[in-house]
Amino acid sequence: MNEAMTAVDLAPQATTESSLHTLETPCLVLDAARMERNVARLRGRMADLGVQLRPHLKTAKSVEVARRVMDSPHGPATVSTLKEATLFAAAGVRDIVYAVGIAPAKLAQVLALRAQGIDLAVVLDTVAQAEAVAAASREAGAPIPALIEIDCDGHRSGVLPTDASALLAIGKALEQGASLRGVLTHAGGSYAARGAEALQQCAEDERRSVVVAATILRNAGWPCPVVSMGSTPTAHSASNLTGITEVRAGVFVFFDLVMAGIGICRIDDIALSVMATVIGHQRDKGWILVDAGWMALSQDRGTSKQAVNQGYGVVCDIAGKPYPDLIVSDANQEHGIITVRPGSSSTLPDLAIGDRVRILPNHACATGAQHGRYHVVRGDSSTLEAEWPRFGGW
Repeated sequence: MNEAMTAVDLAPQATTESSLHTLETPCLVLDAARMERNVARLRGRMADLGVQLRPHLKTAKSVEVARRVMDSPHGPATVSTLKEATLFAAAGVRDIVYAVGIAPAKLAQVLALRAQGIDLAVVLDTVAQAEAVAAASREAGAPIPALIEIDCDGHRSGVLPTDASALLAIGKALEQGASLRGVLTHAGGSYAARGAEALQQCAEDERRSVVVAATILRNAGWPCPVVSMGSTPTAHSASNLTGITEVRAGVFVFFDLVMAGIGICRIDDIALSVMATVIGHQRDKGWILVDAGWMALSQDRGTSKQAVNQGYGVVCDIAGKPYPDLIVSDANQEHGIITVRPGSSSTLPDLAIGDRVRILPNHACATGAQHGRYHVVRGDSSTLEAEWPRFGGW
């Protein structure tokens, strides 16, 4: 999609196609009933634990989905690109955290959004970034709020939670024109956890790390109103969120096979699928060919390190019911190869040329990114309720 896209372009479209049976394939299908159930589940958990949910909109990249996930049309929300921030802001979202380490060259765009009345906060973990944010704030005469990223598990980036000198140095640099809003962390390591006990420990490690960092800053006299943690596995596993002000999560809206492999959801909670058409057979090889390859499914193979390798996705009938042990075992650019899972005693279903299947994704974010819209159905109905545009890019 081009850079000139506006909120008008992202409005829901009247459907000219009335059924899954008449759509061009491959295409992205969203089960609204499953999505609503997934959202209600996490909202209920956060309400019980007394914490604000700040949903991450990077998975959906859709105004219509965002409105069904956020507390209000104005937010709060988390984004991973400034394009997301810009388009969601144009749709009325006003409370946004840009949860990727800030690059100095992007500060002009941050300031432009803030000048429109958008409360956009940035994330950083170095003095150099803090100095750049402070300098841009001074020049504009408008303090940019920043959250210090905390490394809770060695997964990616951030300041170690007990590194007082680094935390205070960043706080001091921000004081020169910007503002310290708080601390933020992401337990990316939780994706490798297995079992309820391990997931609960990840959630507690995440909580404790960010609370420790906030305490160090507060004891030194720095304000720290926001203490933010978040990942879909830990959001669904935490039992104690003392000291946390908000939780961020994104893929929970749709779920996917990786989340099912971790044990956070069931297969029948996955709301997103790619519909494909059977275009051939290689019967001597045990193959069914479909018109959805890695361009439609993505190349994400996140389940390959899990106990059950789901290939490029689990194959379902057109109503969304999985066939026994049927997966997309290999993919070319526009061809998917469907086989029975190795070691299974199941048999290939009798699918004719032109029959349709739906493929559950390994990673909802990556698969969604291959498509420009959601074709919305409800439950096992094939009737289309709506088409919701989604966007990509940066």
